[in-house]
Amino acid sequence: MKQDSTARIVTGLRAWISVAPPGSQLPSSRALVAEYAASPVTVQKALRRLAEAGLVESRPGVGTFVRAQRPARPADYGWQTAALGTAQPRVSRLSSTQRSVAPDAISLHSGYPASDLLPERAVRAAVTRAARSSAAITRSPVTGMPELQDWFAHELAAAVPAGVAPPTARDVLITSGSQSGLSSIFRAAVGTGRPLVIESPTYWGAMLAAEQAGVTLVPVPSGPHGPDPEEVQRALEHSGARAFYAQPTFANPTGGQWPKATSDAILEIVRRRGAFLIEDDWAHDLAIDADPRPIAAQDDDGHVIYLRSLTKSVSPALRVAAVIVRGPARERILTDRAAESMYVSGLLQAAALDVVTQPSWRTHLKGLRGQLRSRRDLLLDCVREHAPAAHIASTPRGGINLWARLPDGTDTGLVVREAEARGLIIAAGDEWFPTEPSGPFIRLNYSSEDPRRFDDAARILGDVLARTQR
Repeated sequence: MKQDSTARIVTGLRAWISVAPPGSQLPSSRALVAEYAASPVTVQKALRRLAEAGLVESRPGVGTFVRAQRPARPADYGWQTAALGTAQPRVSRLSSTQRSVAPDAISLHSGYPASDLLPERAVRAAVTRAARSSAAITRSPVTGMPELQDWFAHELAAAVPAGVAPPTARDVLITSGSQSGLSSIFRAAVGTGRPLVIESPTYWGAMLAAEQAGVTLVPVPSGPHGPDPEEVQRALEHSGARAFYAQPTFANPTGGQWPKATSDAILEIVRRRGAFLIEDDWAHDLAIDADPRPIAAQDDDGHVIYLRSLTKSVSPALRVAAVIVRGPARERILTDRAAESMYVSGLLQAAALDVVTQPSWRTHLKGLRGQLRSRRDLLLDCVREHAPAAHIASTPRGGINLWARLPDGTDTGLVVREAEARGLIIAAGDEWFPTEPSGPFIRLNYSSEDPRRFDDAARILGDVLARTQR
């Protein structure tokens, strides 16, 4: 991204400030005008941004100085998640990501990509063809359309190493979106009143499904590189849980991806304990800087219950997902699916299958990776320039979200309300924690809004944070 003169000065001075002792005097405005070949107005604008970010302070008639107390890296209290255990039951409520907002608002709260990131023409053509086929007037098998089952099985089988038996179409159960699949998995494979180990933070919809299934959540702290396997093992041992729900690939909300060593260790732990790993691969098609590595591809003895959705990459209107599961657990989940919804619309399944089997599908995914990278990097740059108090610890390697830590003591509810009053809609991080949040966080979706509005969004956020910290 090409920087304007103000941004270039801000970037240069940030680097200078980062190594300068507190109280150091910045170069004079005249010196900065000469160094950056900029106008005095531009230099003053850059200094004002640095002051708003709390990095410098101006002393009239004397000069501009590095603040004695600069914003520090936020403390990490995530370790307390496991030590404290489960808090009082959460109260079910509509997620902030599902809110309807004014058409002119800058929306960074959504849980879905914008329509221009979807294969819109392919979807429209597929729906038209499906409507003319027998799928429009016939009942689908309760397990799903055989051709779609086969496609999901082959997708996972492509990552299976030598010596591991690949999944077959019979192992695949088609569901109406991943949320429906999670509900059935929690009811059938965990059970009412039984414990489920879960990452913290994690997907709010998984917590909601668990709550409605009467499952008791046992949180373990997780971050950009996933949970500590030893924490997972302790949680399984102390709670007696026989299942662990996790998002090893581009987790929502953090965007983190587990290193292979973590994946291998946790797979070994669930094997030793005779437990399940419920692997939610919701962002499989949303890779940016790393390829997905499904843990289920390493498992052929039924310890991993694998969930993959097409909702985010094909269309939110085609709510189609798959659960890949082996052994008796498959029959329990299948029975629950039949009792809840009988079967998934064959029309939606046919349209989804049509899209993902077109030659253009792989081309679309390749282009999507570049578009997501561009949007992610642009929003990162804008937040770091205009709202540095929103600390983003790591750059997500996939997915659609930035996870930002706010300064200790920040009232995230107030920040969200003040931002909305200024036309910026963001999501408070509280709803992604199964227990008390380990700090004040917000989640920013870089895929849902026109990237040309990111600069304005970051300016609003920076101003709101500056005002609420006073």
